Amino acid sequence: MSLSRPLDQQALSPPALAPEARVSWRERLRTLSVLFKLRIVALLLLTAVGGAFLGAQGWPGLGTLTLLLITGGLAAAGSSATNQYLEQETDQRMLRTRHRPLVAGAIAHPEWVPYVAAAMVFLPVVVVTPWKPALAFFLLLGAFIYVVIYTLWLKPRTLWNIVIGGAAGSAAVLSGSAAVGRWDEPGALLLALLIFLWTPTHFWSLALVYKDDYARGGVPMLPARTTPRVATAWIAVHTLATAAAALALAAHPALGWLYAVPVALATLDLVARNVRLLRRPERKEAFDLFKASNVYLALVIFMILLDTLF
Repeated sequence: MSLSRPLDQQALSPPALAPEARVSWRERLRTLSVLFKLRIVALLLLTAVGGAFLGAQGWPGLGTLTLLLITGGLAAAGSSATNQYLEQETDQRMLRTRHRPLVAGAIAHPEWVPYVAAAMVFLPVVVVTPWKPALAFFLLLGAFIYVVIYTLWLKPRTLWNIVIGGAAGSAAVLSGSAAVGRWDEPGALLLALLIFLWTPTHFWSLALVYKDDYARGGVPMLPARTTPRVATAWIAVHTLATAAAALALAAHPALGWLYAVPVALATLDLVARNVRLLRRPERKEAFDLFKASNVYLALVIFMILLDTLF
């Protein structure tokens, strides 16, 4: 399937919504899940836990993990809702995002969203500052990068928006190592670098699938403003850099063959998918790479957790 093929025109109009009184509690939960981007929040929390395990070089403690998951989850979810609130106009123009709750009218009185979202970001920061200031700093830094640097400043203006925006994920890793009192632990810093390098591969492969949609929305995402060949070349550069960081982590004293072997195999698979995309820069290959990048990051973090424990 060619990248230039138009997307399904049925998506041009948001679906008719049921009257407010008929919306079930399951639908309300789903709406809130999309508003707060809970799937992305879960991935960010996984990276934060990886940072905590590397910082502690083993089990960081149930209390520390609980604190990290609560504070990190609130800050990430609040930042995500703020992002959607600020991008309603852009989301309305894009087929992929025009079904989001604020655009589709699934939330009857959306004026509460920015206030609740801000409270979700700042409340955990205020609470943990007295005894874990480094954790508070990285929670706030991640929110600032995502909302101010990426959403408001870079995304509407530059092709390289997601490159710098990926630092929000790096801040999540360092919030994990900060929670155990070792934000500057070398392994955590290397994992933060890996997330920074991985983000463009992940996001640009999806943007390649929806390049026409980003052009329609007026968002200067790299695949929408250049040729598929150039975009896939830049994706490959970031994939190779990500692979180098992931393999370099195997030298960490808390890690060993339990991490190195499966990550090396997964890295070969990810690089092979990039090669296929370079040869055939089409939607199917791009989407396959996008899905594989999710699995790859989850595997890296999971093997970090296992290997530091055993």
